[in-house]
Amino acid sequence: MDQYDAVAARTAQLVTNSYSSSFGLATRLFPLKIRADIYNIYGLVRLADEIVDTYKGADAREQLDALEREVAKALKCHYSTNLIVHAFQLTASKYSIGDDLIAPFFYSMRLDTTPQLYTRALYDRYIVGSAEAVGLMCLKVFASSKAEYTHLEPGARALGAAFQKVNFLRDLAADQSELKRFYFPNTSFKAFDDVVKADIIADIEADFAIAKTAIPQLPASSRAAVSAAYTYYFRLLWKLKAASAADLLKKRVRINNAVKLGLLGKTVVRAKLSRGKA
Repeated sequence: MDQYDAVAARTAQLVTNSYSSSFGLATRLFPLKIRADIYNIYGLVRLADEIVDTYKGADAREQLDALEREVAKALKCHYSTNLIVHAFQLTASKYSIGDDLIAPFFYSMRLDTTPQLYTRALYDRYIVGSAEAVGLMCLKVFASSKAEYTHLEPGARALGAAFQKVNFLRDLAADQSELKRFYFPNTSFKAFDDVVKADIIADIEADFAIAKTAIPQLPASSRAAVSAAYTYYFRLLWKLKAASAADLLKKRVRINNAVKLGLLGKTVVRAKLSRGKA
């Protein structure tokens, strides 16, 4: 079984690095002992995303339901013929990641299988499952005790929410044209303007402010990687804030790879300096 476990973990790593260059770069800042667990969590998230974002078949809901059942089964018997699910259960079993986080995640993914008109309540619930729950899965890996997990939970939720909302704003045009989705509540793609954008930016900045106070309190093993992700997304928010609403309705704002590497390098230097002062 050790060989199968290792193959499953390498598969999750391959999926992570293939689909997200920015996340893949930040993940390399985790020490090896927890890096594989983050890959294993992201692998499952990516698999579900593929069903609702890329596959988009008429049976997408059934595919998603089947995936959730496979995860539940794997957590009971500690095995799955699906390598990504098997990798996820290795981490979920080790860190007691249970249905309180897994069920909200799949609930949010199901919302993406049909067009939605988001109220504030439904939007908030979507964020809880699609972003906050995933952040808390990662926090399960980071935290050394239940008390530490509880203390850091608000910051992890806020950071996950901020990242997801930035993604929504960045992908505004593609979500509408390719997936017929618009996530922000009580408005619409046609009504999106600079006033609406400013309100959304303010909401995201509030999430980032909460998250920023929690990052220095993270264990040293996860602090640099999470800080790198925070820095990248905050820079992306800065670019979104500078763009006009009209521009966001037409194109996706990006940060080029050279800048990503520069941000990563600065984070590594800051982390080393911080350890030197400790």
